[in-house]
Amino acid sequence: MVVAACFLVLENLIRQQNGNRLQVRRTAILKENILLNERIRAREVRTIGDEGEQLGILPLREALRIAQEKGLDLVLVAADAQPPVCKIMDYGRHKFEQEKRSREARKKQHVISLKEVTLSYKIGEHDYQVRLRAVQRFLQEGDKVKVTIRFRGREMQHQALGTERLMRFARDVADIAMIEREPRQEGKTLFIILAPKKGAALDNASKLPILKTKGKERSSAST
Repeated sequence: MVVAACFLVLENLIRQQNGNRLQVRRTAILKENILLNERIRAREVRTIGDEGEQLGILPLREALRIAQEKGLDLVLVAADAQPPVCKIMDYGRHKFEQEKRSREARKKQHVISLKEVTLSYKIGEHDYQVRLRAVQRFLQEGDKVKVTIRFRGREMQHQALGTERLMRFARDVADIAMIEREPRQEGKTLFIILAPKKGAALDNASKLPILKTKGKERSSAST
């Protein structure tokens, strides 16, 4: 008697858990506004089997019966067709595979940013090499780089030296980058924009150390 009672309790718990899973699934489907199974209101539907075979135009109840016998869902895929088109499938698995493909596609995407490195036209050779390594790293990561020189007071008379500094950057990364915008003055700043060449990279890309620059580095969405 006690054993039978335990089995009965266990069976009720399993049914309750299965019912909860079904309710959660139905709630998720309702949120997605997907028409499937009993939510389909057409009298008859053109039915596609779970292996892509054409089953023809069937009464809705018959299409539902076939889907249920296979333990699958009847999903409305073309509501505007006459009659509507439904496909027999495992909708949960279909949704999972869609999300998986979407995640993989997002991983392959690279959002191009515009990085900025600032310096003085009087920059020393050591500091220049530090900035150059930073620019190389940004370009290898697929980002564009804006190299900016800021002038103070009477330094504006040395714009020619500033332009030469910017063009040196362009020459030193010519194997992996191209000039997207020639040196241009805006107020008390002079800048150049470099963009990575398609498929170009330095042979020692993986060995480049991550260096912190003394100038500002900022990123913004590229246009």
